[in-house]
Amino acid sequence: MRHHATSGSPYEAQFGFSRAVRVGDRIIVAGTGPVEDDGSTTPGGAAEQAARCCTLIARAIEQLGGSADDVVRTRMFLTDIGQQDDVGSVHARFFGSARPAATMVGVSALCRSEWLVEIEAEAVVGASA
Repeated sequence: MRHHATSGSPYEAQFGFSRAVRVGDRIIVAGTGPVEDDGSTTPGGAAEQAARCCTLIARAIEQLGGSADDVVRTRMFLTDIGQQDDVGSVHARFFGSARPAATMVGVSALCRSEWLVEIEAEAVVGASA
């Protein structure tokens, strides 16, 4: 059985996707940009934007019965790879106790020109046990 979580992002309906999908004990969270509840971009630098992405990811996982401690994989996309330490610190704050397999890559652009980071994640419910 498939369950969906939504963050309310305007892109979900426009592009036809879910913030996260749970099938069995596996939760897959889509690439998550720094979008505020009103649809605007989170102000600030890469660290502030990464914190917003991680907040939305954790919220989606919780909506589907998991927790941040269940995260087993993350992928971080940065438009300025020089911000890796700042983004990595935020990642550690949210997911450090789970110690997921993680990838961080530099990219030339994201969906909105003001986005500095986008993050996706995978969780296995019960993985923290």
